[in-house]
Amino acid sequence: MEIWINTLLLILAVVTGGLIVTILAKVTSVKQSKVIKLLLSFSGGFLLAIAFHHFLPELYHNHIPNIGLFVILGFIIQLLLEFFSGGIEHGHVHAHKGNKLPYVMLLSLSIHSFIEGIPLAINSAGEISHHGHDHLYFSSESYLLGIILHQIPVAVALMTLLKVSEFSSLKSWIVLMIFALMTPLGMFFGFFFGEHFNGYLMQNILAIVIGMFLHISTTIIFESTENHKFNLLKLISILVGIMLAISINL
Repeated sequence: MEIWINTLLLILAVVTGGLIVTILAKVTSVKQSKVIKLLLSFSGGFLLAIAFHHFLPELYHNHIPNIGLFVILGFIIQLLLEFFSGGIEHGHVHAHKGNKLPYVMLLSLSIHSFIEGIPLAINSAGEISHHGHDHLYFSSESYLLGIILHQIPVAVALMTLLKVSEFSSLKSWIVLMIFALMTPLGMFFGFFFGEHFNGYLMQNILAIVIGMFLHISTTIIFESTENHKFNLLKLISILVGIMLAISINL
């Protein structure tokens, strides 16, 4: 039952992002950009805080050899993915009119979402899927919330790109729903093939995702500046995200 609830929440997060763009369709592009930046600043603060306050301590608690190398690997993987996605994971919208689907960007974004979905196969009891017997020290609820809070602004950025590229409403929603399914697909992959995973392998995958989170969150925060000065609303958004992450599972 838990996996289906997670699937619903992940899809609803992306749908929410699409609806935000639809609701804001009548406002100026400048205001839309501000909304995206505030949402991203909040999610960036949250991701950074849960990475340092929850996930990294949990990884090292499990005493996995050389786990830090996989965190670095995740950082590098995200760096490469963003070379092809154009940085849409942290709000960059580089659209050109012409109704042409950016396949490379969508593929890169889908790979990112699929990978981050795999650790969701670790249930709230710390077991790997329904087959697993390895017990892991892992805050699955915090991890799920982190993905959801980041998927919303990413969905906003993706839907904005599709709208600016003059996609029809139907085609835009089809593309958005394809993106929405990527993280659940990663989760189902981990769920059904979890019997072939041991605790070390799943923790290595989790470390890679945390490295990806660190790259995204730090990029968001560093790019949340204007003329090297923090906008007050953005600073508040980041701090609220950080405080929310720290308050979880105190």
